[in-house]
Amino acid sequence: MALDLNPGHLLHAYGYAVVFAAPLVESTGIPFPGETVLVAAAVYAATTGRLSVVGVIVAAAAGAIMGDNLGYGIGRIAGRAVLVRFGGWIRLDRRRLALLHRFFEHRGPLAVFVARFIAVLRTFGAIVAGAAEMRYRTFLFFNALGGAAWATAYGLVGFELGRAYHRFGGALTWVSIGAGILLVVLAVGGMVLARRRLERWALGDMDDVPGEGV
Repeated sequence: MALDLNPGHLLHAYGYAVVFAAPLVESTGIPFPGETVLVAAAVYAATTGRLSVVGVIVAAAAGAIMGDNLGYGIGRIAGRAVLVRFGGWIRLDRRRLALLHRFFEHRGPLAVFVARFIAVLRTFGAIVAGAAEMRYRTFLFFNALGGAAWATAYGLVGFELGRAYHRFGGALTWVSIGAGILLVVLAVGGMVLARRRLERWALGDMDDVPGEGV
């Protein structure tokens, strides 16, 4: 029997376990839509009432923090030389390693907090922090803050979008449809703009990063 990977089915069947597992997997260096699952779960909570938004946020934060700690351990054990040699197996090529190294070098411990909000850093940041032998207590503190802030921010945004859809969905007038579309456009546009500014601040000009070396 084929496995149904539809987010709605997974959330209905496994609930908080899916919300916990998605960011955990993503944070260990495996590209996975952890953020998408978080937002989808929050929308699902708002529209069905089968999940609590608090439970969604807690599960996502716990998965993110645990996954980052696993990623840190992988990086610490493997070391930078192993990542340079075999990182391509998990799409962590030399250019990405150089980019991540520059980010952590320039931003220090704050990089651990910010990494949770940027896709490539969310996936590989903890591994690189471990390989760079960042002090574990420092990593743990800023990682916990970042995981909690990320889960709370995206969980609440998804929940409010779900509530808006649920509110306007019952009366499909042109006004309600227009208001719903406007709300989604503003919310998504604001998130995209904020993320782009954050990426520019965190990563600088990515064209300046060489393809060789770390």
